[in-house]
Amino acid sequence: MAETDPRPRRSDRSAWNWLLVLPIVVPLLTFAYNGDKPRLGGIPFFYWAQFLFVALGVICTTIVYRMTRIRSGATAPSED
Repeated sequence: MAETDPRPRRSDRSAWNWLLVLPIVVPLLTFAYNGDKPRLGGIPFFYWAQFLFVALGVICTTIVYRMTRIRSGATAPSED
């Protein structure tokens, strides 16, 4: 006898997931931030750019989470 799961099925097939590629690819573009100037509080650009990449990752992850989560009372998309 098959058990029925009251929770809706989760589908991870969303275009929003492509936004998660951004925080992976941007730090790989070293030519864009491999420099000493400008300085912010005496810290070279290379170092504070790394902190911006962390913020970029958090922002992208938050957006994807909020746009792809299944809200209570919503039905999951049907699989064809």
